[in-house]
Amino acid sequence: MKNSPLQLALNVVLLLAVGVLFYLHFASKPAAPAPAAATTATPPPMTAPDSAAQEANEAPAADAKPAAPAPAAVEDNVRKVAYVESTKLLDSYKGLQDARRAFEKKAAVWEQKHRTAVQSLQNAVQSYQKMAPSMTDEQRATAEGRLQQQEQQVAQQQQQLQQQAQQEEAKMTESVLTKVNKLLEVYGKENNYDLILVAGGGSIAYARQGLNITDIVLKRLNADYAAGRK
Repeated sequence: MKNSPLQLALNVVLLLAVGVLFYLHFASKPAAPAPAAATTATPPPMTAPDSAAQEANEAPAADAKPAAPAPAAVEDNVRKVAYVESTKLLDSYKGLQDARRAFEKKAAVWEQKHRTAVQSLQNAVQSYQKMAPSMTDEQRATAEGRLQQQEQQVAQQQQQLQQQAQQEEAKMTESVLTKVNKLLEVYGKENNYDLILVAGGGSIAYARQGLNITDIVLKRLNADYAAGRK
């Protein structure tokens, strides 16, 4: 008996569906948004007098009024600056570590659920292939209809689980970044900082020693997280 188009389609679906639903460990880490850098005002440009407009009988240079002095540059109002390393801060934050472990447990349950559905479809297809030669045309049509419906259910389940995983990951990331940004705001006000930058991927080419407060903020983050769990 020749394979029907439905059988061939089901075999292709099985090969695709057996793959892993999604990877459990994240290859990339959420990066905290960097605050906008402070800007400084610049004095208006000086303009030269138009020599062409001077007349031959103008007053001698000795009688001319002295030019007004150029305005002084506006002083930069940013006096206390620091920065934190986003990758180190997030990787070592106990709150994010626990959130990842919780997500991985959920992901393992979702993946097993999908594997079970795929295995059930595989078994149904194999059973049909064994019995198809002895079936009537009507019986084969009925069996193929059930298999097609089951295959659609597996595909829909896979899509739903992927969407659920993306939503859970986004929720986890937003929760962690909200806590980190709030602590940076509180710490900055407590210590009279004008600006705290978030550096990631080598975005700061140079900073003098003492401006990196990552370890201090990380210690405060983990202490607050531990206190909140009690």
